[in-house]
Amino acid sequence: MNGSGSRLWIICAGVFGALGVAMGAFGAHAPSAVLPLLVMPVFENAVRYQLFHALALLGCGVLMEVFPQRGSRLRWAGALFVLGILLFSGSLYGLSLSDLRVLRWLTPLGGLSWIVAWALLALAFVRREGG
Repeated sequence: MNGSGSRLWIICAGVFGALGVAMGAFGAHAPSAVLPLLVMPVFENAVRYQLFHALALLGCGVLMEVFPQRGSRLRWAGALFVLGILLFSGSLYGLSLSDLRVLRWLTPLGGLSWIVAWALLALAFVRREGG
């Protein structure tokens, strides 16, 4: 690996992927006293988006290996994918499992992080190589 951060994003992808599967299993098997049916869709949404963006992190890591000259925007995209997972999915997990309503203000910040991350991923490839 070229050492430009690709390793970090691939490790993060593995960690967030494993945690996403674990949270999905928890949600599927948690007693209704812990995870009431009313909040189950919120919890499942957190899992789904976490897993999607773990794959996006994997993509950033792989793309950094294949296209090291595009690393700056890919590094920023990876960082924002991580931030989005923590803010969006993390806040939805917290809202599902607690009464901390203040967490609802973090969810859109996580979504915004992902929007910017996806835009940076696209922008990394707008220019042709060498141009």
